[in-house]
Amino acid sequence: QLQASGGGSAQAGGSLSLSCAGSGRILSLYDMGWYRQGPATERELVAVVTRKGDPKYADFVEGRFTITRNKAENTVSLEMNNLKPEDTAVYYCKAEAKYRPTFWGQGTQVTVSS
Repeated sequence: QLQASGGGSAQAGGSLSLSCAGSGRILSLYDMGWYRQGPATERELVAVVTRKGDPKYADFVEGRFTITRNKAENTVSLEMNNLKPEDTAVYYCKAEAKYRPTFWGQGTQVTVSS
């Protein structure tokens, strides 16, 4: 249902982009989020955009990331700037809505070197 792409490797201070593609139905009915799981950490929320288009970010983002919903392309992107080594993790997109099944995309690796 969800297909994540992007990620890769970057130097500290660099930028990477992630994209999550889904059906138009999912993107129109669901809140869409990006989560991450580091080597020794639990999965945590990075950013979410509601179906109305309101973005919310985890405190650690500190203005470095931007989540965007593209209705025409049925995608949700996460632009990540000023990356830090602690951003290294597997990133997952998630579609969530009350009273509906939750969907996860496959993870995509982000590696930031110092």
